[in-house]
Amino acid sequence: MEFGWNEDQQARYEDVLTATRAAFLAPPGGGFYSRKDWLLLGEIGLLGACLPEEYGGQGLGALDTARVVEAVGRGCADTGLVFGAAAHTFACAVPIAEFGTPEVRRRLLPELAAGRLIAGNAMTEPEAGSDSSRLSTTATPVDGGYLLNGTKSFVSNGPAADVYVTYGTVNPKAGFLGLTGFVVDRAAEGVVVGQPYEKMGMHSCPAGAVTFEDCFVPEEQVLGGAGAGAAIFQHSMGWERACLFALYLGLLDRLLEQCVTHARERRQFGRRIGEFQSVSNRIADIKLRLESARLLLYRACWSMDRGEPSVLEIALSKLAVSEGVLASAADAVRVFGGRGYLREDGIEAALRDAVPSTIFSGTSDIQRQLIVKEIGL
Repeated sequence: MEFGWNEDQQARYEDVLTATRAAFLAPPGGGFYSRKDWLLLGEIGLLGACLPEEYGGQGLGALDTARVVEAVGRGCADTGLVFGAAAHTFACAVPIAEFGTPEVRRRLLPELAAGRLIAGNAMTEPEAGSDSSRLSTTATPVDGGYLLNGTKSFVSNGPAADVYVTYGTVNPKAGFLGLTGFVVDRAAEGVVVGQPYEKMGMHSCPAGAVTFEDCFVPEEQVLGGAGAGAAIFQHSMGWERACLFALYLGLLDRLLEQCVTHARERRQFGRRIGEFQSVSNRIADIKLRLESARLLLYRACWSMDRGEPSVLEIALSKLAVSEGVLASAADAVRVFGGRGYLREDGIEAALRDAVPSTIFSGTSDIQRQLIVKEIGL
């Protein structure tokens, strides 16, 4: 087994980390991300890391892509921005690259990779979250394409997006076999974009509802053909559950550095607080969760790159990262004490940003069900 990185891989990580820190020097402010922020992420290489080179990407595999995401997550304290960019890439650009028609790939992928366009994944519905096979959004065949009707209740990047990757059913009685994927331009007639939600965390990433009202989607904007939607969605979720969650490895690296520095400098009862086991044990637990999750995530990406069935590896990785970052962010607040409750150091923001990691891309309970199914229970 080889646990090291070659010179090119390590140089890429350092270059991305340095560029990210230089581009996002200031801590996150109020409001949503800007188009300038998005273009900077395109220049850094995050948005096109895994996209084909012919469309402006870098053509990286899952493991190298995850390292890019990890570096940006470490260097940029605005987790909402990094999350929005990763969702744009893995839930939208990846299925377009893999299953889009040549015309759609030529038109959209260079713009998505460069950050000139923003994409939103429109899947979740009021009655279909974890059970993605029961979508109520319908896709009715008409001359030259389909008419979409339905509401997607939670679309990250939705209020800002220029294009959506969405899913509807051409046959409600067929379950997941009737699901079909579509690429829908925001400017298309019948697309109604809702107002941004007020959320617990990831404040800079706007999220809201998107409704399709007799929205015509031409045949060339169907992904993979009618009925292929379930397979396409699961393919994109593999990339998202593995590579997107690398941003939380970067966040944990940053949190760990802050906790160690604080525990060295903060004094109580005439001693550095790091000398108290109640503090040092929490920091040791953060490190343990980080390195355990890192190894599982790298293994999942390595398995994907080898073309192996990776459901178990990806589910283990997603579960370890999300539960690990949530527990560790809570521990970081305790290490910082009252100061951790204040916004100045960004510790409380890390906790709020960690909470949704156990919900999106398949809840922790869904990951546990995938795990036990894969091991034969």
